[in-house]
Amino acid sequence: MGFLSGKRVLIVGVASNRSIAFGVAKAMHREGAILGFTYQGDKLAKRVHGFADEFNSEVVLPMDVSSDTEIDETFRQLNEKWDYLDCIVHSVGFAPRDQLEGTYIDSVSREGFKIAHDISSYSLAALARAGRSLMKGREGSILTMSYLGSIRTIPNYNVMGVAKASLEANVRYLADSLGPEGTRVNAISAGPIRTLAASGISGFREMLNDAEKKNPLRRNVTIDEVGNAAAFLCSDLASGITGDILYVDSGFHIVGLS
Repeated sequence: MGFLSGKRVLIVGVASNRSIAFGVAKAMHREGAILGFTYQGDKLAKRVHGFADEFNSEVVLPMDVSSDTEIDETFRQLNEKWDYLDCIVHSVGFAPRDQLEGTYIDSVSREGFKIAHDISSYSLAALARAGRSLMKGREGSILTMSYLGSIRTIPNYNVMGVAKASLEANVRYLADSLGPEGTRVNAISAGPIRTLAASGISGFREMLNDAEKKNPLRRNVTIDEVGNAAAFLCSDLASGITGDILYVDSGFHIVGLS
């Protein structure tokens, strides 16, 4: 039996078998979790249903995190299938491509700023609120995915860095709000990984190579390593950890000049 045996986990944000959320799903399935998945749009439906089959999941629901109506409907349907929920994994982030090139001051726009914060940060609070009644008293966990751009300036990351800073503040405030109900809230700040989402960032290949050369382990992390950390944080082994940001980046966040 794994250390997540019997725990029910809703994973939001699986887009491909290279995505961080897929690595999380693999690790949690290995440790005995019962998984549910959401997908956005018909384009991803078949793919996510395939992942669900791979992980023996019977819960696959459509959800657009930019719509409160869809979020509420998804959790209404989830409640018909599950009478409790132990974990929510939020692996969602988006900004228009034109916001992710050049300097921040030259690329940022009011609309781009709103979209990045709505999808990448506010959606965490929206999911936490929607799942609150199912999670109350379960001693469960909510987990999201951040990046170093939340506290350091990263070329071309721009408004996503500001949105990730908002996301990390979200983690702290949600941890404080939900702690009395037994729900923990944390984030993983993963190093750069070649995912579909990352491909939209201008100069990402150079970012990846730079991190590999400079981090203490001299290699980049994998989705499996992030998945292992996620499984730990959502398990009872991490019962005393909340409001925290765990770096899984081969130590890149500690490096100064190099």
